[in-house]
Amino acid sequence: EVQLVESGGGLVQAGGSLRLSCAASGFTFDGYAIGWFRQAPGKEREGVSFISSRDGSTYYTDSVKGRFTISGDNAKNTVYLQMNSLKPEDTAVYYCAATRRTLTYAQVVSPMSYDYWGQGTQVTVSS
Repeated sequence: EVQLVESGGGLVQAGGSLRLSCAASGFTFDGYAIGWFRQAPGKEREGVSFISSRDGSTYYTDSVKGRFTISGDNAKNTVYLQMNSLKPEDTAVYYCAATRRTLTYAQVVSPMSYDYWGQGTQVTVSS
């Protein structure tokens, strides 16, 4: 059974840091594209970051550039999202997603591009 499990969310004060993990079971990340998305109450799911296990290319949405870092550990079959300098507007449920497809730059931020999803982890940043 293919499964993605996120962890690492929590409550943090503005300016603090969290590291989210996305662990895969039932398949290996090698050859997959992994995306991190977030969804705040009343808002659409937003693409935050992306990494390709094929070539290591990454993507960040403008609002997190310079603050978030995505990385992967193929040996642990886990992708991480290091989030620094957190802001209240980063508050959301964060999801990781995976696909074997090769995505264009425009496709990496679309939830429709991904085949597998985790259950999400809540990140709350207090002001």
